Amino acid sequence: MSKKKHKKDTEQFLTALVADKNGEIFELDGYAAVGRSGSTLTPLTRGRTVPMPYGSELMYLPDRCPILYNRETNEFQTLDENPFRPGDPIFPVAAFNSPGYVQSRMSAFEEKRGAEYLPLFSYGAVGWYEEGFRTPLILVDKERRQDLRLMKREKVLSGIRLMKKKMPRNRLRQHLESCALTYGCPAGKNFFLGRYEAPLPTSTRCNARCLGCLSLQDRGAIPISQNRIRFTPDPEEIAEVALAHINRTKRAVVSFGQGCEGDPLLAADVIEPAVNRIRTQTDGGTIHMNTNGSKPAVIERLLQSGLDSIRISINSVQDRCYKAYFRPVDYSISAVFNSIDVAIRLGKLVSINYLNMPGFTDTPEERNALIAFLKKYPIHMIQWRNLNFDPLRYWKLMGSVSNVGIPIGMKTLLNEIRSEFPALRFGYFNPPKESFQFPSNSS
Repeated sequence: MSKKKHKKDTEQFLTALVADKNGEIFELDGYAAVGRSGSTLTPLTRGRTVPMPYGSELMYLPDRCPILYNRETNEFQTLDENPFRPGDPIFPVAAFNSPGYVQSRMSAFEEKRGAEYLPLFSYGAVGWYEEGFRTPLILVDKERRQDLRLMKREKVLSGIRLMKKKMPRNRLRQHLESCALTYGCPAGKNFFLGRYEAPLPTSTRCNARCLGCLSLQDRGAIPISQNRIRFTPDPEEIAEVALAHINRTKRAVVSFGQGCEGDPLLAADVIEPAVNRIRTQTDGGTIHMNTNGSKPAVIERLLQSGLDSIRISINSVQDRCYKAYFRPVDYSISAVFNSIDVAIRLGKLVSINYLNMPGFTDTPEERNALIAFLKKYPIHMIQWRNLNFDPLRYWKLMGSVSNVGIPIGMKTLLNEIRSEFPALRFGYFNPPKESFQFPSNSS
């Protein structure tokens, strides 16, 4: 991918970042950082990037070569060694950015022969300018729900002691301790801090085999991020945790369907009585479910029992693209759409957890499919989530099952969707019912 000319940008280029074999990150003078969207390469500039948000992390990518922009020759080049120290290998650098931001360009690199899958993170483009690291992002949610500065360890530990005293034999409470302390789960921490949203992981099983599943892989090529819950909590345990959070938290949200579990629809036999138990004791708090939406009849039953909102995870509204990533076992995308239709009909807040990747999500084909979907299914919110998956492998997969045109850009996509559907809410986090927004012609 070297020797590709690019019109010189009058803006200020970001300096390229690379890493040595020890993972030490440094600037490479004379080269500009590059962002990638499918096959499209773009030098990063100050005017089209933002300071890297607090809580973001830099990562170097082994078994790969960075694609950089040579400022002297005005061309893209793929380098496998430091041009100033021949023989010293260099590697790409990427940003794993904080929640609330949509990435508009991915780190630009090529794989070496035999490269393994990257771990399950998103790999945003990043470079250096005078004042620090900068990355191409679009802010979609300002809420500080997962701001690590508000999650001091000593306060989390204090909350753990308090909840342990209140519910000493609750297995779900004990599981959340591991989530908070072992895996650093922000949702787990928030439960013990008594703020925002508390997780209610319940299901040990799933009926999809998502390529980017955080808690279970059917092969060793992709390491998991966390262990899946190994037991199904009793309805009493679920309700006890939920009520503890609702009773001490303003605008509280409690939610089924977490990264450390399968799909909660497969645990409906304990979730339904748990929801009933919660609602017999309080009308407060928002009871929410994150799900693949595979079972419309179960969705209807749970919504009627007291769920306030649902969020359906989807990487694409195109059938072939959805199947290629989610790999559903016993359902089709039509069942997912039926679940959305049921929830809208019942007057519940409906979001899609739109797992996006520049270079696919912003192609004309996916844009057109999304617009058609939104016209048919007037959902209330899109939660724009960066897909945690190896970008090169994802683009290759999507290109193998669907036509993939030249990307229009994530910013253009978001602007077009806002213009076409002005009542549609953009965000990242599950909202409390106090802030639900329904169009005037909706329930």
